[in-house]
Amino acid sequence: MARADSRMIPLGTIAPDFTLQEPASGQWLTLEDCTGAQGVLVMFICNHCPYVKLYNAELAQLARDFMPQGIGIVAINSNDVDAYPEDAPDKMVLESQKHGYSFPYLYDESQSVARAYQAECTPDLFLFDQSLECVYRGRLDDSTPGNDKPVTGQDLRFALQSLLGGVAISSEQKPSMGCGIKWKND
Repeated sequence: MARADSRMIPLGTIAPDFTLQEPASGQWLTLEDCTGAQGVLVMFICNHCPYVKLYNAELAQLARDFMPQGIGIVAINSNDVDAYPEDAPDKMVLESQKHGYSFPYLYDESQSVARAYQAECTPDLFLFDQSLECVYRGRLDDSTPGNDKPVTGQDLRFALQSLLGGVAISSEQKPSMGCGIKWKND
C-alpha cells in the first residue's frame, strides 16, 4: 500500500463539471445531478484501498446524516481497473450494495475527472458550497489503518456542519491520506 496525501487545492476553487456513468443504474450523471441545495461532497474512493475499507461505514453514515439536510454526496472511482480488477465497475456495484451507499458511486474510466479535481489518493474528499466553491478539502478524521484511533469522521463532519450552519470553515485543514490513485501507464 503506497500512501499518498491529497494535493490540497486552493480553497475557493470551483468544482469541475463532469458526466460519469453510475454502474449500479447505468445512468450518466453530471455534477449538477449530484449537487444538493446546500452544496456537494465529492469523494474519490475505490474498492480495494485499506483506508477506504476502514472508512466505508462512516461514508455511508455521512450520507444518511447529511443528504437529507441538502448536501449532495457523490463517490468517484478513477483507478486503472486493468491493473486493479477489484475496482472494476461490476465490483463497484457490489461494494455500494454491501456498504449501503445511498449516494451515486461513479466510474471515471478516462481518469479525466480525477485529474480535473487534482485528486491524489483514496479517499480524497472535496466539499463545495452552493456556489460550487471549495470550502473543505482534507481528511475524514485522524484514524488510519493500524493506528487504533476510532473512525468518527470528525474533521469532515465539522466542515459539513459549519457549511450547513453558515459558519466559516477554518482554512487550517489537514490533508486526506490514503492509497495513491492507480493511474494508467504509471
